Amino acid sequence: MSPRRNRPKGAGSSGRSAEEDDSSRYGGRQTTESWRGEAWSVRHVAGAAAEGKTYRCPGCDQVIPSGVPHVVAWPEHAGVDDRRHWHRACWNAKDRRTTRVQRSRNAPRY
Repeated sequence: MSPRRNRPKGAGSSGRSAEEDDSSRYGGRQTTESWRGEAWSVRHVAGAAAEGKTYRCPGCDQVIPSGVPHVVAWPEHAGVDDRRHWHRACWNAKDRRTTRVQRSRNAPRY
């Protein structure tokens, strides 16, 4: 019995474009969504691609721990310096959230 092939014969290149390779390099697919009248680039990041890094979600103002799958979004007209890392649930609920951060009853006001 011969060993199983994982790739078809003659598949030296994967045939994907540079943009697809770039998005898979960072662990997710990239799409364009409309929010607040602007076009936003949205990339879904896999947990393995976020290993060793922590971010603060602008939706809930909580830390996104290392290794947790999340969403990176930025306005298309802006550069990558305006990227923000969101929890997936916070990104999906962004239209239902208020603009103010809601604090608990005992939280300091500063």
